[in-house]
Amino acid sequence: MWVLYALCSAFFLGIYDVFKKRSLNGNAVLPVLFLSVCISSLIFVPVLVWSGISPASAVAAGIYVPAVDAQTHLYIFLKSVLVLSSWACGFFALKHLPVTIFAPIRATQPVWTIVGALLIFGEQLAVMQVVGIVITLVSFFLFSTAGHREGIYWKNNVWVWLIIAATLLGACSGLYDKHLLRNFDRMAVQVYSTLYQALFMLLVLLLLWWPTHKKTTPFQWRWSIVGISVFLVVADYVYYFALSQPDSLISVVSTIRRSGAVISFLYGAFFLKEKNLRTKFVYLLGVLLGVALLVVK
Repeated sequence: MWVLYALCSAFFLGIYDVFKKRSLNGNAVLPVLFLSVCISSLIFVPVLVWSGISPASAVAAGIYVPAVDAQTHLYIFLKSVLVLSSWACGFFALKHLPVTIFAPIRATQPVWTIVGALLIFGEQLAVMQVVGIVITLVSFFLFSTAGHREGIYWKNNVWVWLIIAATLLGACSGLYDKHLLRNFDRMAVQVYSTLYQALFMLLVLLLLWWPTHKKTTPFQWRWSIVGISVFLVVADYVYYFALSQPDSLISVVSTIRRSGAVISFLYGAFFLKEKNLRTKFVYLLGVLLGVALLVVK
């Protein structure tokens, strides 16, 4: 059953990436990130109130948020910092890169998560899963040749390195999620981490963006920012539920979750009319083949 939830998370995550691209195109990155996190926090305010007023009914609805001690809050706060670091790198990269370059690179995150799961949690990989890692890595590097045709050279392109950083930080976040959900309530992790992200982004916005905002890309409100928040909340809800199952494997959940890149790739192909689609599609198939092999036991 947790595999089904992972597939649902992948679907919603793909739509989330589409809304990110629509929101970031020609827009200021930090305000978009701040507002999307704030809207996500507002979504959880009624959940917190409900949990305080009627815990039993909140438990029955599957959205009860328990109170946690100071040490647990610290662990969750560290998760928030890790997630925001990954998001910030990813948002800036997505703004400046074609989504058909961005999405497949982001889709390689499970490879790094699997390596961590193997080393940290002792999850075992079959021979075909090892083959999947190799295929995914080869496809990942082949995307650099597609980028060259669009003037995107990986060695000196800061946006490519930012998406690579976002991918590695995201893998670390996934491994940390598994650790947290082994010890703490899944709703507490999702809700409190979202609230911390909003507070942290407020400081970033005031200290880094506002003093120079008149000299940088202007911010424009777009309703697609709401879509970022809604679909991320839903994607994360089913993701945390999948990870909270006793027999779930972070290596498999993370792999399935990133297959949502297909949705954002199709959006870039059919709606944004991005370049070199035939070549990129072949490389994307390589990524997906590698991802599929990773699920094989």
